[in-house]
Amino acid sequence: MEKLVLLNLSRRRLVGVMAALPFARPVLADDSLISFDELYGKFGVLGLEFSDKVKRLAGKDISIKGFMAPPLKAEAQFFVLTEIPMSLCPFCSSDADWPDNIIVVYLGEKQTFVQPSQTIEVRGTLEYGSWKDPETGFVSLLRIRQAEYSSV
Repeated sequence: MEKLVLLNLSRRRLVGVMAALPFARPVLADDSLISFDELYGKFGVLGLEFSDKVKRLAGKDISIKGFMAPPLKAEAQFFVLTEIPMSLCPFCSSDADWPDNIIVVYLGEKQTFVQPSQTIEVRGTLEYGSWKDPETGFVSLLRIRQAEYSSV
């Protein structure tokens, strides 16, 4: 008799979970959450070296919290995510000048920009390595592509 009761409870739970699945929002695994402190492993003779976590998450969906630096123009499809609020955008002329506390964010779709003091969470695909944007000439070492963000 006890086995029958446990089986019924198990079926009820299964039915409940299955009913909720269409409404569930995808959740990133804890490993895909990254912080600015986890971007670089060490400073070597060639400069900053990417952390093992960045290398492992390259090409995968990640989530990171930070602040939106003021964009160059209102209709831009990208912005710079910073570790601390900034009143000016920290653009660089080359990746040799690349600060260790920024990431370029390329939006999947245009969104309304937020105030530089507002904490946001960015979700998208992580890329690393030197790359020059052919449209803007902006050089970056870290990027999040197909990104979206929300206020925290």
